[in-house]
Amino acid sequence: MKEDLRRAIVLVIDGCGIGASPDAEAFGDSKTCNTLANTASHVGGLKLPVMEKLGLGNITAIDGVKQLDECYARFGKLEETSNGKDTQTGHWEMMGIVSEKAFPLYPEGFPKEIIDAFIKETGCKGILGNKPASGTTILEELGEEHRKTGYPIVYTSGDSVFQIATNIETTDLPTLYRWCEIARKILDGPHRVGRIIARPFKGTPGNYSRLGGERRDYAVPPPKKTFLDHLLGGNVGVYGVGKIEDIFVKNGLSHAKHTGTNKEGLELTLNAINGSDNLRAYKLGENKPDDVQMIFTNLVDTDSLYGHRRDVKGYGSALVEIDAYLDKIVKAMRKDDLLIISSDHGNDPTAPGTDHTREFVPMIAYSPTFLEGGKPMSAKKANVGIRHGFVDIAATLSDWLAVKWDGDGVSIFEESGVHV
Repeated sequence: MKEDLRRAIVLVIDGCGIGASPDAEAFGDSKTCNTLANTASHVGGLKLPVMEKLGLGNITAIDGVKQLDECYARFGKLEETSNGKDTQTGHWEMMGIVSEKAFPLYPEGFPKEIIDAFIKETGCKGILGNKPASGTTILEELGEEHRKTGYPIVYTSGDSVFQIATNIETTDLPTLYRWCEIARKILDGPHRVGRIIARPFKGTPGNYSRLGGERRDYAVPPPKKTFLDHLLGGNVGVYGVGKIEDIFVKNGLSHAKHTGTNKEGLELTLNAINGSDNLRAYKLGENKPDDVQMIFTNLVDTDSLYGHRRDVKGYGSALVEIDAYLDKIVKAMRKDDLLIISSDHGNDPTAPGTDHTREFVPMIAYSPTFLEGGKPMSAKKANVGIRHGFVDIAATLSDWLAVKWDGDGVSIFEESGVHV
């Protein structure tokens, strides 16, 4: 990346809420859901020294994370305005699109006409499951029957998803991906689910493991241009790390790289910041910009491995891992870099069930340029308050990268009087 380019890094800790939204009960969630605070409480406190210095403990009370009088970053929380609590609506809203209509859900499984069409058009001869389920539980329940019959395991969740799980020793990856592409065409119109997800796994009963690196999401494309498209239209390169390219169906991206773990995503992000990776290897077309000014990273483990599985200890450990990498990321940033840390929804591992939770999400914005003489700001000055809409992220990026954005949202700089 060119040294004179101002850059932005958006780090999404998937499923990392910070307290129930005012409308949480309308989405089936308790007023007590709070992914970060409840996780910290249940594990006896969290040690997150970097996020603590950036102001995390000032957003809400979190055991082990101090509330400080001075912070190194601007902080607050975002209230989702879209009708949903899923990955797509959350990420889309961050990039300027508010979804007023929710994607369809299937708490009783998919209707017969959908399953019949899937069996006929894929030639798979039959399916197993067809119900809401935990991804790991359903493998233990149906994994062996899948091996015997060859039938794919089809299931959903509290999200608008049609998930297809197959053992790579029974069904090869190209076949699984082809079945997902067929399902994507079938699930349209009133049954236009947000995502078809390929869920390959391996192993034997009692020892199954999902292959995160080979997971693929076949998402509905955004209904209109996002802020990412405006960046790309202005010849500003955008690098999607993790499942970002699936969520936006590659729209608005110049570079992309799938990941299998949070560690891989954090390493790729760090390498992009310090220039140690050849990003050309991840370029999505010769007509796209070579240089990258925005890195957009999704860290999915907090959601898929720990939130949905209600693994509180694992969730806490994932946050500690992220915090350790943040120390390296902050140190690698240039003076004119901006780091935004946020999330797409909640997924409180202490809540009943296995679904996402409707919560506020954290908003932390750090740049070395915020600090006078390297000294932190007063917490009062650093607090950007409650932001009504994830779209404030797009507005903030618009200010920072000097790319005009005529969508909704208010930049955190607009109200703080900070010159950017």
